[in-house]
Amino acid sequence: MPMISDTESLAAFCQRLKSASFVTVDTEFMREKTYWPILCLVQVGGPDEAHVIDPLAPGIDLTPLFELMADTSVLKVFHAARQDVEIFLHIAGALPMPLFDTQVAAMVCGFGDAVSYETLASQLAKARIDKSLRFTDWSIRPLSDKQVQYALADVTHLRVAYEKLVRKLERNGRLEWLAEEMAILADPATYRVDPAQAWRRLKPRSNSPRFLAVLKELAAWREHEAQDRDLPRQRVLRDETLTEIAAHHPSDTAELGRMRGIGKGLVEGRMGQAILEAVRRGLETPESDCPVPPDRIEVPKGLGAVVDLLKVLLKMKCDEHGVASRLVANSADIDAIASTDDADVPALRGWRRELFGEDALRLKNGQVGLGFCKDGRRLRLIPTDPDEASDAPLPEEAAD
Repeated sequence: MPMISDTESLAAFCQRLKSASFVTVDTEFMREKTYWPILCLVQVGGPDEAHVIDPLAPGIDLTPLFELMADTSVLKVFHAARQDVEIFLHIAGALPMPLFDTQVAAMVCGFGDAVSYETLASQLAKARIDKSLRFTDWSIRPLSDKQVQYALADVTHLRVAYEKLVRKLERNGRLEWLAEEMAILADPATYRVDPAQAWRRLKPRSNSPRFLAVLKELAAWREHEAQDRDLPRQRVLRDETLTEIAAHHPSDTAELGRMRGIGKGLVEGRMGQAILEAVRRGLETPESDCPVPPDRIEVPKGLGAVVDLLKVLLKMKCDEHGVASRLVANSADIDAIASTDDADVPALRGWRRELFGEDALRLKNGQVGLGFCKDGRRLRLIPTDPDEASDAPLPEEAAD
C-alpha cells in the first residue's frame, strides 16, 4: 500500500517530486477536542505516483515534506485549501507556496458556489468518490487498506480536475481573476488569530461601547486560554455565557457563581479570578478606547427595490459569464452599492467591476434597464437613452 511511515521513504518520495511542475495535496485532521488541529494524514500526488504520509508514525520527521511545500518551483494544488494551508502554517511555520485552489478555480469557471470535490471529480475526471468514510477518526491506527485508498482518492483525481480547470481558465482569460483570490490564501494574515479581535466572532446582544469593552476582554482571555490549553473555545466557556458575563459584569466570585453556565469549580479556581480580572479591565477601559460596533450598512428607505434589481443583475451577469455569484458580490456589497456609488467593496474594483459593478451603477442610476430577450427566456440590459439604444445595439440584441 502507498503508505509512508518513515523519514527515509518520505525523503525519497519528496525528492522525486521536486522535478514536478505541480503536486496535488490534501490532509486529514482532527480538531473536535482541541484548539489546534491534529494532523493525521497528508496525501500527496505527483505525475506518476501518489502516497499517503503518516505524520503520527513513531519517529517520522516531516522536514522533507515541509521543504517540498516551500519549494516555489512546484505548484501545490488543493481543493478548498484554507484549512489544509492553515495546518501547514501552524506546524511548519510557513505556507505552501505557490498555491492553486480548485474550488475557487471552479467558481471562476462557472461550477457554482463552493463546489465539492466529488462534483469536480465526477464532472472533470469522470470518477465516482466514495464518501462513506468521511467521518473516520483518522487518528486511530492501524488504518485499513480501504481507508488508505479512500484518502488517496482525494489527490489522484484532483490532478485531472486541475489540468482541465487550468485549460479552461487559459481559454477564457481568467487566470488573473484566480490570482487575486490566491493572493488572499497566500497571505499569512488570513490565518492569524488575534485574541484582541476574537470578540468580533461573537454575536453581541448590545452595541453599548462599555458592553463591547468587557466582551472584548473576556473573548481575548478565552482565546488565550483555549490556545494555551489546546481546547476548543466552547470547552473553555460557551459563547452565550461569555456574553451573559459581559452584560452583567460581576464584581466578585459570589456574583459570578450565580450566573448560568458557571460551575462552582470554575468560580473558585484560577479561571474564576481570570474572568473577574477581564471584566475589570473592560470596565476600566477609557471611553475613547472602547470598541466600535461593526459597521452595518442600513439601506435607505425606498431602496429595497433597487437592491432586488441589483441582485437580479448579479445573477444575470454571473449566469452569462459562467462564474459563481458569491465570488463577485455578496448581499452586503449589494446593499452598499445601492446606498452609494462610491461603496468600498470588491464588486466595484478590478475584474468584478468590469463584469458586474459598472453595469450595477448604470442600472442604479437609470442609464440602463432590464428587459427580456426576444425568446422571453433571458434577461438583457436595455439603454434608457433611445439614441444610445439605436446607435449602439447591445450584444444580446445582435445575438437575437
